Amino acid sequence: MLHPQARALLDLIEDRAVPPLHTLAPAQARASYRERRFFTQPAPPEVAAVRDLAMAGPAADVALRLYRPLGSAADAVLPVLVFFHGGGWVIGDLDTHDTLCRELANGAGCAVVAVDYRMGPEHRFPAAVDDCLAALHWVHANAARLGLDAARMAVGGDSAGGNLAAVVAIAARDAGGPALAFQLLIYPATDQRRGAASHETNGQGYLLTRDTIAYFHDHYITDAAHDLDWHASPLLCPRLQGLPPAFVLTAGHDPLRDEGLQYAQALSAAGTPASLVCFERQIHGFILMGKVIDEANVAVQLCAAELRRALRPA
Repeated sequence: MLHPQARALLDLIEDRAVPPLHTLAPAQARASYRERRFFTQPAPPEVAAVRDLAMAGPAADVALRLYRPLGSAADAVLPVLVFFHGGGWVIGDLDTHDTLCRELANGAGCAVVAVDYRMGPEHRFPAAVDDCLAALHWVHANAARLGLDAARMAVGGDSAGGNLAAVVAIAARDAGGPALAFQLLIYPATDQRRGAASHETNGQGYLLTRDTIAYFHDHYITDAAHDLDWHASPLLCPRLQGLPPAFVLTAGHDPLRDEGLQYAQALSAAGTPASLVCFERQIHGFILMGKVIDEANVAVQLCAAELRRALRPA
């Protein structure tokens, strides 16, 4: 059953005739997503420091945002989560996920570096992958001057960001580093073929719909053959051994639910430690909605606790 608070949110969206994202041009969809956060997200919590950075990316400069957790000393060397925001590789930015990054930093006692990677349709696959992998290498190379521990690094993200985190973890393994301690995958998209049963059972009526997923896919992927490339569909990677431990969080009324389950199962079958928790009564995107959905705050706390445990000193 759907959580009553999630049901109330969906009813309100319907009553107010909020246009579905797939009916908007990308620029309009981005603005809508950015503005909607004020209604559903908690106020951004205080942290010890926030610093906007930039790195030279594969094609252009990439903006980053560094968070240091509340209570941390200015000279403390902190473990770090490199975070990739969700939004279907089309929408989302540093501001839409600012509150979540602050919550994770404070809850896990680690630094967070959020990455403003290139998105479609202006920059299609694999531009986002290239930027995110470059950002991981940049954070590792610059860890000392940023007060970060290069030996205690994690990647993470939600939805499309979870997809990018999974892909970056594989690519880093194949490149011989940077070594990662953990991957935090929040309702990740793992299979661009979109054939899992939950795409059918949850494909309408729960905010993220089949039509919206197709809209995102078609703005990101240029060639149907890319659906079979593990850089787009990490579930299809033929070798999932030797990856960092993963925590996969899913939602029961999410079209992507089964993709998260399948990826966690595939990691475990390959010998990569993976844990899965499904919030059965929730919808896609709920972890950003702590102002109106109480279970979102529980989910954030759970992610932060798993991140803290994975990044603690050996």
